[in-house]
Amino acid sequence: MKAVVIGESSGATMETIMSVYPRHKVIVDKYVAQGEVIGIGPFSDRGNMAIFKNREAAEQFVTEDPFILEGLVKSFVIRDWNDTML
Repeated sequence: MKAVVIGESSGATMETIMSVYPRHKVIVDKYVAQGEVIGIGPFSDRGNMAIFKNREAAEQFVTEDPFILEGLVKSFVIRDWNDTML
């Protein structure tokens, strides 16, 4: 079963987001290289979503992501997703 991390924006400015983005991208790239990320990106309201191959990877990611650790994501939820399309 896949896992989806859905984050709610803290309302940080784009300037603040972009100042943290390089550190966030390092973590994202790590999980992509490990083959754990299916998709990741922002919503139009600056919230975000990431789909992982399993819950363990999603849980580990949220402990490392600077967007979460530095308060750019106000809150997040990890939801198990039974993707029946594949």
